[in-house]
Amino acid sequence: MKPKHLLFILMIGIIISSCSPKTFYQVYKTQPIGDISTGDNSLKYEDENCILIYDFWEYGGNIGFRFYNKTYDDIYVNLDKCFFILNGSSFNYFKHRVYTYSKGTGVSSISSGTASVAVTGLNTYNLIQTNQLAATSTAELMASRGYSVSYAEEMIVCIPAKTSKLISEYLINNTLIRDCDLYKYPKNKQINTLIFTRDNSPLVFSNRITYTVGDSEENIDFENEFFVAEITNYPEDEILESKYGEFCGQKSMLKDEYFKDAAPDKFYIEYNKGNDPWKH
Repeated sequence: MKPKHLLFILMIGIIISSCSPKTFYQVYKTQPIGDISTGDNSLKYEDENCILIYDFWEYGGNIGFRFYNKTYDDIYVNLDKCFFILNGSSFNYFKHRVYTYSKGTGVSSISSGTASVAVTGLNTYNLIQTNQLAATSTAELMASRGYSVSYAEEMIVCIPAKTSKLISEYLINNTLIRDCDLYKYPKNKQINTLIFTRDNSPLVFSNRITYTVGDSEENIDFENEFFVAEITNYPEDEILESKYGEFCGQKSMLKDEYFKDAAPDKFYIEYNKGNDPWKH
């Protein structure tokens, strides 16, 4: 290959790589307030009747929870009195929604017929010639049927004895938080972590839960509160790793990407750098 051609291909490669968006992640580490324990796979709140399990690790942070009934009675979670609270603003878990499920089927049939006729005449050489001309007609018949089912959102969720249900509605945050001490698109040596207390944290959030047990009409209330204690921006290669998956001793043929430090008390936002000139 000629040197000029090699230089041209190299320049094109540089241009393409420089124009392609680079991916970054803003990672949030949270800290619970009160009687919430932190384990390897979840955050857990427990009282004499129930256990709530949290795992925030998701884009935007999933504040949903799994509610486990410890008792031998039914537990009734009153969503009309349950709220997600973010920086002092409350959001209802019950929204008076109506859901519709639809299903339809269709059947089509096609019928066709062909008719022909003999035509006699002179061809281009002034000789007599007889041709067969054919015409085809097609008819399509379409029949369809279906049904839809509508049902209202439950205001009170019943959790039978010794079972659990997942209650999920909100994300904690999906908007990038910017700071003068935080590079927006850091190189590996520019990675910095912001540290917060409960008083100066940009995100303080909680679930306020109300439930009853069995035939009792007495409401039991509690609140699980958290705050963002750390924020760090990472380039993609610092937070993701490629490795072979493994199941029952067998490794996968191809590598998959995994988060290096995924944890139930963390969540993240993914964002790209295009032509953004901002450093922070």
